[in-house]
Order: sequence, then structure tokens, then C-alpha cells
Amino acid sequence: MKTIRSLLYREILVSIFFITLAFLFLLFFFDLTEELRSVNAFGYSFSNAFIYTALLIPTHVYELLPITALIGTILVMARFAQSSEFTILRISGLTPWLAIKSLLLLGFLFSLITFFIGEYLAPIADKNAQLLKAKALGSISAGQNGAWLKDRQADTKFAIKILGINSNETLNGISIYEFDNRGKPLSIIFASSATIDKDQVWNLKNIEKTFLNIDNEGYKKINRIQMKELIWKSNISIEMVSGSILKPERMSALNLFRYMKHLDSNKQSSQIYEIEFWKKIFYPISCLVMMALALPYAYLNSRNRSIVIHVFSGVLLGISYFLLNNIFGYMGNLKNWAPWLASALPGIFYSLISLTTFTWLVFRR
Repeated sequence: MKTIRSLLYREILVSIFFITLAFLFLLFFFDLTEELRSVNAFGYSFSNAFIYTALLIPTHVYELLPITALIGTILVMARFAQSSEFTILRISGLTPWLAIKSLLLLGFLFSLITFFIGEYLAPIADKNAQLLKAKALGSISAGQNGAWLKDRQADTKFAIKILGINSNETLNGISIYEFDNRGKPLSIIFASSATIDKDQVWNLKNIEKTFLNIDNEGYKKINRIQMKELIWKSNISIEMVSGSILKPERMSALNLFRYMKHLDSNKQSSQIYEIEFWKKIFYPISCLVMMALALPYAYLNSRNRSIVIHVFSGVLLGISYFLLNNIFGYMGNLKNWAPWLASALPGIFYSLISLTTFTWLVFRR
């Protein structure tokens, strides 16, 4: 079994490596072509576009590994079946249980690699890519309406609006609205910029603070002061701000979890972030699902069929899996499904298909 497993792993790893490399070159070319449209805009040079595109590679590897694992394994299994090598391996002692066990062990390795890239390398590389682009173009905008966050401190509530973030993680266009527990407005702070340290202390610059005092008779008294600097303690970290400005799928699972808890504590909807969190948890496991999907191809009668047909069907299977994964994510958000269920259903569905097909082929052949 050691020799058989070594043969299988060597062929599959080489196949997956070159297929992943081919996809990466293709995606790199498309991304670079897209970025060239921004060259010479506000000092955005070709080198900036090239480095930005290169920093997206870890994210692409994270997204590609399950599908390239499927295609690479199908290619090897179909080739072994076509040349009768798999039949020889079965005669040599490779039982169906040992075959699926060997592939699942390799799939577990790819799951660990996918998790590591998605949790550590991809978020860091993507964050640096966004900061690089912000440095060249000025800032990352949160749109015309800005990014809105809520915070709660003792007997007061805060609604915070942020227009954008610079390359050095400096926030632009900050508006902080303070309310009491009954929703009565207390003050409004406008700041041109702000930085957040590790202790979640905001250092606001160029401030205009307006106090809204309403007496018992309903008369409003407005006092306005201007300050160059103001220190404000908050429960909102720079990661939370980045998460509200950037796409949630670009955050790590840990930062998503923290942001979810912050939203829950402020009674805000966290459904979309919960779904993305559980996708981050279940996505690496899809490598196991893809390996299980590839194994039945070894038991097919492939002598009269081209390997290209099997590879093409594998590509369709992989695409359908990821389409279904996205569809269930959107449906879970719209129908208010349990986030873990919306994220796990595609993997469960395809695992059942794989195991059913594999069992049928083993008993029939």
C-alpha cells in the first residue's frame, strides 16, 4: 500500500500543481488587463498594477484549490482507468475502502493548505493590495453613502459614518452621532480624519463637535466647538472598519467572528457575515468533497472514451458545485436560513452524490 499510495499521490500532486499554475496564469492575465485601465490615473503606474495583481494570487489559489484538486484527480483517475493501471492496482490489493481512504487523506492535506491560505495569506495579501491601490489612487471609498457602524457604551449609543480609508489605515470623513438609551440626540462630531490604535482608541483630527441640549419644555440649545484633536474610546477596531468598507469574503474567519459579535451586541443584522463565516469554515472541507467526487472516474470503463471528456465533465461538476454554493449563500440570506446550514448544504449534497455513485460502481463493476 505504501508503494501504491506513493504512486497515486505523486501523480495527483503533479497534475494538480500544473493545473493550478495554468489557471493562475490565466487569472493573472485577466486581472492585469483589467488593472491596466487604471494606469496613469492619479499616479497609478504599471508597476503598481503588476504588484496589485500579484498580491491577488493567494486569494485565487484559495478559490482555485478545490476545483483544481477535482480536475487533477479526475485526470489521473481517468488516465489510470484508460491504461488499465487502476485495474492492476486493484488486483494488487487496492480495495475500494483503501482507495477512498487514500484520496481522503490527500484531500485532508489540501483542506489544511486551503484553510491556512484563506485564513492567513489571502487576507494579508488582499489587504496589502487594497492599501497599495489606495496609496496610488488616494483612498478606498465606501461609496456615496459611506460605511455605517454602530457602537454602544454604557448609557449612550453611537452611529458612525466613514467615507473612506487611506493606505496608512487613516479614516476619512468621519461623522459620529451620539444618542442616549431613549434615542434622544446628544451630540454630533465631524472629523476630517482619524486613526485607530490596537486598544481601539480613536484619534480624531480637525473636529467640529455640536452639543444638542433639549430642556424639559422642548427648547433646543446648540453649542458648537472646534478642536484640533480628540481621543475617543470605542469598541470598533480597524479590522471592523475595513470589513465594513471591503467585501466580507475578504476577511479572515477570526475577524468575521469578531465583527459578527460586534453587530449582535449592537442588535444589527449579521446574517451575511455569519454565512461568510461558515463558508470560511466549510470551504476547505470542499477539497475532501472534490476528491470523493473524482474517485468514481477510476471505476468507469474509459478505454473507448477520451480523457478530455472526463476532464470536461469534472470542470462542469466543479463549476456547478461553486455555483450552488453561491446560490445557497444568497438564498440563505434572503430566506433567513441557519447560516451553517446554508453553507454546508452544497457539500452534503455533493458528498451524497459521490458516495452513491462510488458505491453503485463498486457493486456493479
